Amino acid sequence: MSADSRLEAQGWRHVYSGKVRDLYRAETHPGRMLVVASDRVSAFDRILSPAIPGKGAVLTQLSMWWFERLGMPNHLAAAHPSLGDRLPAGIAERAMLVRELAMVPIECVVRGYLVGSGWAEYRAAGTVCAIPLPAGLREGDRLPEPIYTPARKAPLGEHDENVSFERTVELVGEADAAELRDRSLAAYATASALAEQRGLILADTKLEFGRDPDSGDVVIADEVLTPDSSRYWDAVAYAAGGSDRLDSFDKQIVRDWLAANWDRAGEPPTLPAEIVERTAARYLELADRIRG
Repeated sequence: MSADSRLEAQGWRHVYSGKVRDLYRAETHPGRMLVVASDRVSAFDRILSPAIPGKGAVLTQLSMWWFERLGMPNHLAAAHPSLGDRLPAGIAERAMLVRELAMVPIECVVRGYLVGSGWAEYRAAGTVCAIPLPAGLREGDRLPEPIYTPARKAPLGEHDENVSFERTVELVGEADAAELRDRSLAAYATASALAEQRGLILADTKLEFGRDPDSGDVVIADEVLTPDSSRYWDAVAYAAGGSDRLDSFDKQIVRDWLAANWDRAGEPPTLPAEIVERTAARYLELADRIRG
């Protein structure tokens, strides 16, 4: 991904691009980074074309909304989370000014429902990430209590590796491992209760944390509780028990279309306009419902 020339003209130097986000630094903002969420969409570890209009704005605005409500320290710069009209048009709503952190190499996953890779493992072994669960659960069932299933973050293009809590202790130390677990479970509990008020179910989420070099504190960072990092369901559809009860507010539409139209060999096909439009509408609907 190339740098945005409009940001470069304002002194922002592009330093990194992930699947979705682009990072910039500027000499005028020491110790800060500009995180810009793009409209890029990925599936099966490939970036697809075209992008999903409005997706970057949804991810950024929802993240900032949740940061204000989780009741725990985060990486937003105190002065101004987004630089507003000082950024070029079309970028401000997708950007966060954040404190530069030493990121923790753990992806903190909390699961409240039995779905996805957890369901596949449960069918085979009666466990999720090696955590034993009661017999007789069905796909989509609520777990007796939310479980913390961390993963070790892998380099871009590779799959994260599920690890035990004991392994996270080896990686980051006992105190930090416990803090990551406890804050992740607390964030899930807060967000799940608020989502329920909006007629939504938060099935699972993944969170990231980093250490603030100034304070030494571990704070929540990156995106938080967005449709890219979390699985939300409609509570009414879930209770009705129909075929759409586990339809999530995210890029599942893209994944399903791609799985049916691509064998994962060579370049992925271009997404049809209808798939792009339906996915964009799904992201916007979730953002509207969460923010009331």
